[in-house]
Amino acid sequence: MARRDSDNQKRSMSAMFRGRAIFKPLNTGRIDERVSCVREWVANIFFYTKNGATIMIDAGYNYARLSEKMGWLDIDPASIRHILITHQDTDHVGALEPDSERLFKDATVYIGEIENRYLTGEKRRKVIHGLYRLPMVKMDNKKVLLKDGDVFTIDGIKIECLLVPGHTWGHMVYLIDDEYLFTGDTIWFGADGGYSFISTLAEDNRLAVQSLEKLEADMRTRKHRIAVITGHTGWTDDLDFAFAHRTEICKPFTKRYADPEAPYDGYVEDDDTEEKARKVLLKKKEANA
Repeated sequence: MARRDSDNQKRSMSAMFRGRAIFKPLNTGRIDERVSCVREWVANIFFYTKNGATIMIDAGYNYARLSEKMGWLDIDPASIRHILITHQDTDHVGALEPDSERLFKDATVYIGEIENRYLTGEKRRKVIHGLYRLPMVKMDNKKVLLKDGDVFTIDGIKIECLLVPGHTWGHMVYLIDDEYLFTGDTIWFGADGGYSFISTLAEDNRLAVQSLEKLEADMRTRKHRIAVITGHTGWTDDLDFAFAHRTEICKPFTKRYADPEAPYDGYVEDDDTEEKARKVLLKKKEANA
């Protein structure tokens, strides 16, 4: 999707969701010594650093301030050689498209083999209950195609791939070093816990709920503390909170799903500053908080 399509999405999504209290992204900053994030309007992109190596999880919008905000975290775009993609929506891959600033043109992109069918044109991305087809996304980076259950390492960083179809047909989440689960658009956090992601943006809401139930069952068997890190609504290490409403779907035009802490318009970034990014750790979501 071209830069103008990112800008068009900003305008249309801002108009559609303004005042709905649905999007509550993390600001630019750090969760801990390993995980940092950049806020791009209503979306977050994440960086995982270990032993001097940094990998990127999702590539955000085609966004003019990305390099600037990475600088707030002392991350050089040229140092990024590996990017994990949860799914191919423009708010997760825009920085890889041909008319972007090409900050990551030499990076290898890891994406699910099913999700890659959107990029080849075999599938078309549909939203609003299948009524609207989004423009096709393109990228030129070298790609590694992934399957459900794949486990591999990058610079000593362990990555486990888990297929969670529903939001898109090939949506993948990544469990890194057994402790950090990057969920993309699988989970939406409200004030009272996690739900299946926003109904109007899913390919198949029923399948999304099934995938989320399966993901919870898997995470409950793990031995480590797991930080559940979402693409649009923050993070938590409380699995009870993360999966509190995993059989329900976030319906963005119903007031009961509104988060009173969410900004009136998530596309206004006045509260995202370099001073905060450098000094304040990003608070986790938890019950009654």
